Amino acid sequence: MRQQRTQMSTPAPVSKAGVGLPTNGYALVVDGQTKKEFDTRDRALKSARELKARFPNLQVKVFDAESRQSETIELTSA
Repeated sequence: MRQQRTQMSTPAPVSKAGVGLPTNGYALVVDGQTKKEFDTRDRALKSARELKARFPNLQVKVFDAESRQSETIELTSA
């Protein structure tokens, strides 16, 4: 005889927006995931540009913890 399945209520998915972002300094964000933190903006931008040059299909951003803003890194035409 076949047993009837009982439906279990599943909790709503938890939004992880903002999880893993630093509270000071700068962070390298790749495809929505925080990968590395930096003390200075120059180092973060340099690393982001190098990564974007090697892998142009990735979405690369630099997150500024103080202003809570992120800057998208685009390929520059050489």
